[in-house]
Amino acid sequence: MKLSRITAYMSSLLLASAFALTGAAAAHADQSADQGAAATGYVALGDSYSSGVGAGSYDSGSGDCKRSTRAYPALWAAAHSPSSFNFTACSGARTGDVLAKQLGPLGSGTGLVSISIGGNDAGFADVMTTCVLQSESNCIARINQARQFVDSTLPGNLDKVYDAISAKAPSARVVVLGYPRFYKLSGSCLAGLSERERAAINDASDYLNAATEKRAADHGFAYGNVASAFAGHEICSGSPWLHSVNWTNIGESYHPTAAGQSGGYLPVFTAAA
Repeated sequence: MKLSRITAYMSSLLLASAFALTGAAAAHADQSADQGAAATGYVALGDSYSSGVGAGSYDSGSGDCKRSTRAYPALWAAAHSPSSFNFTACSGARTGDVLAKQLGPLGSGTGLVSISIGGNDAGFADVMTTCVLQSESNCIARINQARQFVDSTLPGNLDKVYDAISAKAPSARVVVLGYPRFYKLSGSCLAGLSERERAAINDASDYLNAATEKRAADHGFAYGNVASAFAGHEICSGSPWLHSVNWTNIGESYHPTAAGQSGGYLPVFTAAA
């Protein structure tokens, strides 16, 4: 009898422990599910290609950041109704601007982040200004200088941004968007840049995209390649989704039109998200 009572007592302890562990596991699973369900907010970071410069219909409250209701982040949010939507992308932003001014909305409830960044760090605006206003040799030299920056400095800048996003929004799926090629070679343009300049600019865009994609992959982020989506819709094509030089609104030059946002960026982001 004594042995039986000891056996029964030990059995009851084991059963109690098993139920306790099962209950703890279930509670942890429920907590994880709750946290996963809560992480459904969307935050859109980045530069003018994400804010929607060139697409028009700018939010007056966004000021010089020129956030457009026709930009892919706003279009995606309207179609998918995330639990929250924070649009902090800003025209002219560099990696340092993202770190200093755009990360505030990120948190444990953030389930999705989009970002395009790096073009301004590499001197995109100055490259295009040089190529439009100066000689072909100066254009090529400025492009090569930008490529050197992509090799030497940009990866570290991107790492800082990507590390900060992961730290602030650990549950988020992060989608990094690249940049389109600007020109259809042997296209319909009869004036402007030389074919050599256009080819060099396209190659530089590919070079920047490859570096960005590598950094994104190393951080476990998804990458959206928009170059293929814009194929056939470059400047000098019959149906461009990019503004050429716009002397009346120079800031929109070489940026996606509303069709470029909805037909180029949006489907690429949607697939990656």
